Amino acid sequence: MSHPSAPIAAIAASLQRERKRVGLSLAEVARRAGIAKSTLSQLESGTGNPSVETLWALSVTLDVPFAQLVEPVKPRVQLIRAGQGPGIPSDTADYVATLLASCPPNARRDIFVINAQIGTPRNSDPHSPGVIEHVVLSAGRAVVGPTDEPVELHPGDYVSYPADLPHTFEALVPDTSAVLISEHA
Repeated sequence: MSHPSAPIAAIAASLQRERKRVGLSLAEVARRAGIAKSTLSQLESGTGNPSVETLWALSVTLDVPFAQLVEPVKPRVQLIRAGQGPGIPSDTADYVATLLASCPPNARRDIFVINAQIGTPRNSDPHSPGVIEHVVLSAGRAVVGPTDEPVELHPGDYVSYPADLPHTFEALVPDTSAVLISEHA
């Protein structure tokens, strides 16, 4: 199985930033995480290829959520096409974890299954300030997102966008379905 490449640049920058934040040397972080100093050096320089296990050990050592090590800075509308997310392979199984979004502290998420047909789009008025919607298209095709910046989704694609602005969900083919997660701060 071929694995999507890990977000190496984001990981390198995050590891450097978090190691400096906690005030530990490269050698000390590597020792506490149970990895070779050379491995951590390669990761911080953007030349390593980390496994899920290595990144989990580093996130625990640095006392940060796993997602904080792999996520780059996000644009207003974040789109991840199927198979193009930040996939992190396992060392011990034929398994790839693809982080689509992390949940901010003190946030609440409501999860919905959407079933839509061709016809009138579902246009939504703005929700409460700070609400973010996350959509993973399961089947069909749809145009989803802020009314001024929607994107076309295919099965497996992911998008997130501010839902405190007018937004839309329009099925382009019959029997379109999606998982929608509404995140409230």
